Amino acid sequence: MANIAETKFVETKFVKTSAFTLVDNQPDFVLVNKAPNVNFHDEGDTGSGLFSQVKSHLGLAELYPVHRLDKLTSGLVIFAKSQAAARLFEQLFRTHQVEKYYIALSDKKPKKKQGLIKGDMAKSRRGMWKLMRTMDNPAITQFLSQSIVPGLRAYLLKPHSGKTHQLRVALSSIGAPILGDSLYGGESEKFNTDRGYLHAYGLRFCYQDKVCHYLQAPAVGAHFSSPACQAWLESISPPWQQAWPVIN
Repeated sequence: MANIAETKFVETKFVKTSAFTLVDNQPDFVLVNKAPNVNFHDEGDTGSGLFSQVKSHLGLAELYPVHRLDKLTSGLVIFAKSQAAARLFEQLFRTHQVEKYYIALSDKKPKKKQGLIKGDMAKSRRGMWKLMRTMDNPAITQFLSQSIVPGLRAYLLKPHSGKTHQLRVALSSIGAPILGDSLYGGESEKFNTDRGYLHAYGLRFCYQDKVCHYLQAPAVGAHFSSPACQAWLESISPPWQQAWPVIN
């Protein structure tokens, strides 16, 4: 990537719904900022999911998902506009050529403040997953963290795999479940929780000889919007320039 001129795309047309905000609209793909508590796919009688809403609101005849965010998580999602583009993106994701950066908050004290979280993941009870000690096909997450106010710590996360609930399980495994994530113990007695505090903040990838990079701050969440969190977010941006822990 370093030898290719970087391009940051800017979209002039403003599109916003309760499910997403349009970030960029390119000939081959669209990028949206997903709201929290929005399912990726349709939920039967409860309403249209993100995919259907993006396709409908943008008036696209074709649209292809190339990666996903779970319902709790907000942030950047790419959709391809053709099968050819979808194949290219699927290859980029499969070969780990898309750099993904997330931010999260927790009010629990972690076992360690930065480093590497690595291990196989297995299904647990009530739709949960758990981190194992085995390393056959491990989920890998690098992370940095910093206290932003007494009792509240912010995390910058860089996953190197795309397992279901990977980041939620990773932080729970070090004793710091994500604030508002009740499935993994993120209930709080200290802080009001108006959402689950996990957000897909940054994407960086090379597409057809252009390095594309995007940063999208969370639009929802009182704690994400606080001056302390905003100052921290500014201090760690762009995330790809941080001193990341070494992967062994």
